[in-house]
Amino acid sequence: MLRSENRIFTTHTGSLPRPADLVELIRAREAGEPLDAQAFAARVQSAVTEAVGKQVESGIDSVSDGELGKPSFATYVTYRITGFDGENLAPRTSADAEAFPEWAKTLVPNTMKRKFCVGPLAYQNKAELEADLANVRVAAQAAGAHEVFMPSASVGIIADIMENQFYPTDEAYYHAIAMAMKVEYDAIAKAGFILQIDAPDTAMCRHTRFRHRSLEDFRAWQSQCIDALNEALVDVPREQIRFHTCWGNNESPHVHDVPLKDIVDLVLRVKAGAYSIEASNPRHAHEWRLWEDVKLPEGAILMPGVIDSTTNFVEHPELVADRIEQFARLVGRENVVAGTDCGFGTAAGRMTPHPEVVWHKLHALAEGAELASKRLWGR
Repeated sequence: MLRSENRIFTTHTGSLPRPADLVELIRAREAGEPLDAQAFAARVQSAVTEAVGKQVESGIDSVSDGELGKPSFATYVTYRITGFDGENLAPRTSADAEAFPEWAKTLVPNTMKRKFCVGPLAYQNKAELEADLANVRVAAQAAGAHEVFMPSASVGIIADIMENQFYPTDEAYYHAIAMAMKVEYDAIAKAGFILQIDAPDTAMCRHTRFRHRSLEDFRAWQSQCIDALNEALVDVPREQIRFHTCWGNNESPHVHDVPLKDIVDLVLRVKAGAYSIEASNPRHAHEWRLWEDVKLPEGAILMPGVIDSTTNFVEHPELVADRIEQFARLVGRENVVAGTDCGFGTAAGRMTPHPEVVWHKLHALAEGAELASKRLWGR
C-alpha cells in the first residue's frame, strides 16, 4: 500500500461518474430488459479505461475502476451471490428526513434495487468479478497508475440493505454474508490489488436503521458485523486492506449523525492497513482534533476526506492543503493519504456533483496535496 514517505499521496473512495449511455444499460439490466451481454461488457471495459486515464491525469495516485459496471456500491452483490431475490419496496428513511419533512420531499428517490435474502448465500458468479479485475488491470497499466484499489461491500451494509428472510438469527446471517464475500475479498487481494471495504453502515446506520434505538444497541449490532467482517478478512494481509466509513453520501442536515468519537474504537477494530474516514462534511470537519488523543494502530494509514462528494463546490487547493496538514501534524505526514469523503457515483443515475465538476474536484485534491507536500517536506 502506498505510504506518503516523500510526498502526500492521493486517492478517492471508489465510485466515479458513469457515462450516460452506460447508466441506461445498467437501468435496463436492473429492470430485467433484454440486454446484449457482450455489448454491455465492452462498454464497461471502455468506460473503465477512460475513467482510470482521467484519474491519473487528475493527479490521483491510487485509482479504482470507478465501480462503473455496478448498479450501486452494494447491491451489485445480488448478481454474484445466490440467495437474494424479490424486491423490497419498503421506504428507507433517516432521522433527518423525519425531523425535516418538507426538506425530505425534495429528495431524489433512491435508485438502488433492494432484494431479500430468501435462501442460502453462496458466491457463484466470479465471472463479473474477474472481468472487473481484468478491466482495471489493463487500464491501470496503460495509464501508468501507481496503485489500484478495488471497492467491495462490507458485511454490515449488505445486511442493512438486504433484509434477512431466511437465516434463523442475525448472527447466522452475518456469518453467511461474510463467508460469501470472503470469495471476493480474497480474489481482489490475490490479484495484487488493494481491497477497500465500503462500510457506511459503521456510521450511517446510527441515524437510519437505529434512529429510534440506543447508541448501545447500535454499537452492539456494529460489533457483530465487524466480527463477521474480520472473519472474512482472515486470509487477506492487513497491508492490502483499506476500510471506508461515512455518514451517508448525501447533502442533508446531518444533525443526527453519530459523533466519530462514539464509533472510532469500532472502526479501528477492523483489520485494515488504512482507514478512509469522511472529514470534510461540515458536521464532521471539526473532528480532526480527535486524533490528538486517538492513536492509529501500529503501521496504519489515515485517509481523511479532504474534499467533499455531495456538492458542486470545487475546493481551493489551499484549503485542501490546510486540511491535509492538520492530520499530518497529529498522526505523522507519512501516515496520511489524501482522500475524498465518499464516492461520486455510489448508485447509477444518482449524482450530486455534476460529472464534469468531479474531475475538477479531484484535480484540486491533487493540487492541495502538492502544496501540503512542499510545506511538510520543505521542498
